[in-house]
Amino acid sequence: MSDWLIVLILGIVEGITEFLPVSSTGHLLIAEKFLHSHQSDLFNVVIQCGAVIAVLPLFPQRLYKFIFELGDPETRDYLLKILVAFGITGAGGLVIDHFKVKLPEELAPVAWALLIGGLVFLVVEFFLRGKKLGTNITWAVVLAVGVGQLVAAVFPGSSRSGTTIMFSLLLGLSRPAATEFSFLVGIPTMLAAGGLKIFHSIHHPVAGAPHENWNLLLLATVVAAVVSFIAVKWLLRYVQTHTFNAFGWYRIALAIGIFVLLARGWN
Repeated sequence: MSDWLIVLILGIVEGITEFLPVSSTGHLLIAEKFLHSHQSDLFNVVIQCGAVIAVLPLFPQRLYKFIFELGDPETRDYLLKILVAFGITGAGGLVIDHFKVKLPEELAPVAWALLIGGLVFLVVEFFLRGKKLGTNITWAVVLAVGVGQLVAAVFPGSSRSGTTIMFSLLLGLSRPAATEFSFLVGIPTMLAAGGLKIFHSIHHPVAGAPHENWNLLLLATVVAAVVSFIAVKWLLRYVQTHTFNAFGWYRIALAIGIFVLLARGWN
């Protein structure tokens, strides 16, 4: 398979899964295994940043308030809570980086994370059935979202958005409010992490690592951005009237599929 087709597929996978609660890291790892392609950390980080930046126009009212209405107490409170959640994740991320926690590149841990996360979604939705959920972002939600992002950073397959949304639902936040807050916290978090990795990759390159093909990287980034915009626009509408059960069942089915392939010797 040609290189441009491989990066095109990876860009589509990244765009679809970056914000959906199904784990983009896990899906990229699975896709690379299927395509017999191993991309650099720089490649994965850059296309992730493209997918993240692309969703900013989907929150025009929030962005307008953050820029032009910071005098409004409610706007300041919401922005402060985003920054605190981001700060919790950033501080925890520095600790993780200090201990040089290396993420597994095998499929088995990803499959287990997908399976457990899927089951948790189904259980949470079962207990939330018929309950009235609120829209107020409490400080408990802020703490949970910050910690949830750290959990996802350590366990590929758990999904950053999936973990943070699940924690928010358990604390009584409605699905649309939980999704929006999770995404808004995730944007600076992923851009900061991505920017740091890009800096290290450029200024402290790994000896013997192949040179990056910037044309292919640009193609994958543009594709990831366009697809991410479409996927998130769809999801924001979907959660207005649907539960997350479908994502729970999808994660379970994908995990079972991976276990079957592993049992047959696929690696």
